[in-house]
Amino acid sequence: MDEYRRHKQIRKHVEIGERQVRELRKGDLNRQMLALDVCNGFRIRPGMYNIYGATMLTDGVNFTINSNGATSITLLLYNRGESKPFATLPFPQSYRIGKVYSMIVFGLDIENLEYCYSVDGPWEPENGLLFDKSHVLLDPYAKAVSGQRIWGQRPNKDGAYRARVVRNNFEWNDTNSLNVPMCDSVIYEMHVRGFTMDESSNVRCRGTFEGIKEKVDYLKRLGVTAVELMPIFEFDETRDKREVNGRTLLDYWGYNTISFFAPNTSYASQTEYNKEGVELKHMIKTLKDNGIEVILDVVFNHTAEGNENGPFISFKGFDNNIYYLLTPYGQYYNFSGCGNTMNCNHPIVQEFIVECLRYWVEEYRVDGFRFDLASILGRDQDGSPMERPPLIQRLAYDPILGNVKLIAEAWDAGGMYQVGNFPAWKRWAEWNGKYRDDIRSYLKGDIWSAPDAVRRITGSLDLYGGSYLGYESSINFITCHDGFTLHDLYSYNGKHNEDNGWNNTDGANDNRSWNCGVEGETDDPAINDLRFRMMRNAITVLMCSRGTPMIYAGDEFGNTQFGNNNAYCQDNQISWLDWKLLDKNKEFFDFYRNMIQFRRKHPSIRKDLKPAECGFPHISVHTENPDNGNITGDSKVICVRFAGYIRKKGHDDIVYLAINAFWEDVQIMLPNPPEGAYWSLCVDTGDETGKYFYNRPKPLTWRNKTMKARSVSVFIASYGAEYGN
Repeated sequence: MDEYRRHKQIRKHVEIGERQVRELRKGDLNRQMLALDVCNGFRIRPGMYNIYGATMLTDGVNFTINSNGATSITLLLYNRGESKPFATLPFPQSYRIGKVYSMIVFGLDIENLEYCYSVDGPWEPENGLLFDKSHVLLDPYAKAVSGQRIWGQRPNKDGAYRARVVRNNFEWNDTNSLNVPMCDSVIYEMHVRGFTMDESSNVRCRGTFEGIKEKVDYLKRLGVTAVELMPIFEFDETRDKREVNGRTLLDYWGYNTISFFAPNTSYASQTEYNKEGVELKHMIKTLKDNGIEVILDVVFNHTAEGNENGPFISFKGFDNNIYYLLTPYGQYYNFSGCGNTMNCNHPIVQEFIVECLRYWVEEYRVDGFRFDLASILGRDQDGSPMERPPLIQRLAYDPILGNVKLIAEAWDAGGMYQVGNFPAWKRWAEWNGKYRDDIRSYLKGDIWSAPDAVRRITGSLDLYGGSYLGYESSINFITCHDGFTLHDLYSYNGKHNEDNGWNNTDGANDNRSWNCGVEGETDDPAINDLRFRMMRNAITVLMCSRGTPMIYAGDEFGNTQFGNNNAYCQDNQISWLDWKLLDKNKEFFDFYRNMIQFRRKHPSIRKDLKPAECGFPHISVHTENPDNGNITGDSKVICVRFAGYIRKKGHDDIVYLAINAFWEDVQIMLPNPPEGAYWSLCVDTGDETGKYFYNRPKPLTWRNKTMKARSVSVFIASYGAEYGN
């Protein structure tokens, strides 16, 4: 009879849990619920099995977690900042459905509450099973992490990461998704801390989300349409903390995720107990209200738990053999270069990643994601590349993610390079690493790269056909966080990463840079003039290329990292933007900003318009002789003409880009303009009078022009005064 009653009670709890799920799907989170059991002095009842993490209810907190291999799970409750729990609440077996454990705990003071888990199960390292109930584990679905508030400080006294319960009552009001087309986007990659951390930023809240909010007017003036934030998920910047040359080095970039659902609390200007993410949401809302989208750089290829010698934070203790790619002997595959590799195509991990991305879209209204080392998302459980990776396909077709930008860094540290070969399903765009390499090579004088450079400028259709979206699949960039800044690209022949402490062995060696004659800083005016000309060349070509341009924060005013091309650990003036350079290099900033505006004014650069009435094709390619369209490895000059009809203006939009990458002056001839039009000069990066950009295009009376060595010119076909401003 006792056994019968016990089974009856278990079935009753299961039925109650199932009913709660049905009610939850109707949106009833605030109904009054009654405790059914008492555990160690706390009133409890079965929870809501389809909502993971810790969720506030009217009269309790719902805790839901899953583990495929655990034999039992215990909820540990802490007072804020304490190292010992004030309560340990094992999940009753009757509170388990399948592999999911769920429990509502009543009477908790969430203002002072932190929590984590203890998970028991088999310890079989050779099979990848690492269950150990002595480990204190962070909830993988934690919405906030304690002990991370102060930048550079290690976590709680016991070194464990604990989660907090977060209130979700932010009002977005009428803030909507902007859905800026890829072809019309200009992406600005930035590091949240480095963007305003230097005193020269003149913001009140340096190095924070609020600091970015204070710079919104600057971003609008620059003309970018989206900011791409380097990792903002909670990460451990103190991993590998060390002293080199009198500096404290930290994991500054943040590609070292601890918690995928939690924002980095050290990026908030104020403590946000139980309100984590509010400042970030205010920043996102302000940016979006000012026409600027927010894209997050996300790192699903590995975690901060590292390899066999790394810490137990969460995934290792919940289901190590599911969350990570393991060898047949239980060791970690390392296709990320960071110690472990997430098993992204396992159904449970797929579900975790999808839920995470949905959460950031639903709760934070982000507009897109850039996936670090995205090729790992396409590896099978044995590490082999998959032809049709289910995760990548699922993200491409997920309805919640239907309008967000999906951008792949289409390579990984295991040697898989998929630029132009990523399984895109006409949904994914890519960081076009070949654009970076080919344009760098040609602009520094490697004229044998001319055919490749032409392909990149005209949209890389040799790469982005088939399953891609053509021009809209190419994210064009010349610089990004990983490598030289634009200033350093033309100031250093080689990397100078000595301050990283690895004897300059880290960082890329293939930089395709040129120091213009002197390594590093110089007072020689001729060399400095040449460097700024090369920088003008780069931004002009970038803004006059098919595909979506991405620029690196600080490049617009000549920021330098002093030759460091791998500043991942430099939380100091090496990485922080020096805003004094904005005044010092104002002329260059104005040119940079004008080129962004020029691109916006001329849609024929960005996309195929209605065919031009004059009969010009959408894109045509020429040498210095307009009758010669054969670009070879001997071509000193590349000319590209964009053409299309603008309905609203009622005339053609014709743009002619001319690049002289040679180290001597070259005579070029412009093609005949359309009937009834004349050529006007808009850009001449080599102009000796310093008039590099014409807000009112300068009408020309000639078709022949001597292009200065290493310079770029841009012309438009003018039909009247409509191009002036």
